Order: sequence, then structure tokens, then C-alpha cells
Amino acid sequence: MEITIDIPDEIALALKVPVASLSEELRLAAAVKLYELGKLSSGAASRLAGIPRTVFLTKLADYGVDTFLLTRDELLGESRIG
Repeated sequence: MEITIDIPDEIALALKVPVASLSEELRLAAAVKLYELGKLSSGAASRLAGIPRTVFLTKLADYGVDTFLLTRDELLGESRIG
């Protein structure tokens, strides 16, 4: 699915993000917030952001979001080997 939004030039300037990477920045911000609100798992949020889950989890600190919002099932899944 593709969603198109218009971003005013001043917003791009205020974010200090190159126009070429603005889409990725907004996808990551949306994914982080939806994860923080508990609406997406870390795996689903990483897919929305378009990055590997491990990278997504490391990016959470950049947004002031606790990495340890994992559910019990996610934690159990992380502890399984192979």
C-alpha cells in the first residue's frame, strides 16, 4: 500500500533532513510512535520503518522510547535458540 502526503517545505527545513531521506525519517517516526503506543509489535514496526528489527530497536533511544516494551511472548521468542 502506498500513502501520499504533502509536506510543506518549511517542515522539511525544520527537520533538517535531506529531502531524499525525508520519507524514511517519517516512516521511522511513525513506526516508533505506533510501537510506543503498543499498536505495533517491534517486528511490525520495523517492517513499517523498512529496517531490520535489531536496527529498529537500537533507534528507539534516539526517540526517547524504552527498548524494553517487548511483550512476554516477544521476550520468550527472543530467548529461543535456532
